Amino acid sequence: MTEPLMITTAPLLPMRLPPLSLYVHIPWCVQKCPYCDFNSHTQKGKIPEAEYIADLLADLRSELPRVFQRSLHSIFIGGGTPSLISAEGIGQILDGVEAMIPFSDNIEITMEANPGTVEADRFHGYVAAGVNRISVGVQSLQAEKLNLLGRIHDPDEAIRAANIATESALNSFNLDLMHGLPHQDLNDALYDLNKAVELAPPHLSWYQLTIEQNTQFHSKPPTLPDEDILWDIFEQGHALLSNAGYEQYEISGYAKAGKQCQHNLNYWRFGDYIGIGCGAHGKLTEPETGQIIRRSKIKHPRGYMDADKSFLDNEHVVAQDELPFEFFMNRFRLIEATPKQDFCDFTGLPLSTVSAQIKTAIQKGLLTETATHWQVTQLGHRYLNSLFDLFL
Repeated sequence: MTEPLMITTAPLLPMRLPPLSLYVHIPWCVQKCPYCDFNSHTQKGKIPEAEYIADLLADLRSELPRVFQRSLHSIFIGGGTPSLISAEGIGQILDGVEAMIPFSDNIEITMEANPGTVEADRFHGYVAAGVNRISVGVQSLQAEKLNLLGRIHDPDEAIRAANIATESALNSFNLDLMHGLPHQDLNDALYDLNKAVELAPPHLSWYQLTIEQNTQFHSKPPTLPDEDILWDIFEQGHALLSNAGYEQYEISGYAKAGKQCQHNLNYWRFGDYIGIGCGAHGKLTEPETGQIIRRSKIKHPRGYMDADKSFLDNEHVVAQDELPFEFFMNRFRLIEATPKQDFCDFTGLPLSTVSAQIKTAIQKGLLTETATHWQVTQLGHRYLNSLFDLFL
């Protein structure tokens, strides 16, 4: 039996602050997908774009005392469907952010877009506004599967959106693709993957559909592939992507060389991030105390916009005995090795805090280690939840 975590020493101050990112949440969609448990709301009438942008910037202004004169490493505009906001509106958001927090020289600015809401002129307008990376929610390239998923686009629109992204002045773009779909067999899954690879995205997010609570699929579960089919899909799909020049760098992320999503990497490396918008979450390290503070914003658009300029829903300091689990739950998603020094620097805890748990993980074949790094094994990635459980 693994020993419980024992925090018996005073925390160390972080040796260095992690990079700082910004997440911007746009809550509206044309319609709610049956598998989606994100904080998204069906569009009813005209989106109150100007009012919401003003509130986003006021929300960010309220966060400035916690930024401590740091610069932004990355921005991710997610949703919902951010491409329901005009290119001019996205430009206003980015200009407003930069007026408050300086951008790093090589900042990555990603915006999610659905193929059904992307038109060529508008797409190029987002690039002109400052977006340099687009993430296109393709999900499948088969009409039948898109209908089952409640998507508003068809395969031709998805292909067109990818082609527009290829022709634009973006640094990179991503295609979101799902597998393990209702009634999907191995051939179906590999068809989607082959079609996506033909579109030559620099980055592919390829993840398995899971049934989440508070979704239509949870109340009326579809028939999903069994475990054997899911494993065949993953093994053969992984081989297909590897042969096409994509490297897996996190559980569901594949990229060409140098095209990893920097914003996601900052999440998984236990970086800091501000969250603005309905239901957005943030994590910031206090440089003077070493405390890690998590904050979340009011979830519903009307409540958020009616707030008396206080957008906060919840705030809490992460307890010391929760820090190892939080650190490893993020860091061990990555394929790369984890520097031991990052654990000390970003949690303020000594390595002895987790020595018993690390030893157990090594004995179980879930981890290996060197003098400076921990590496999750292939078995560890397959049974990642069992690895995380050691640090609870």
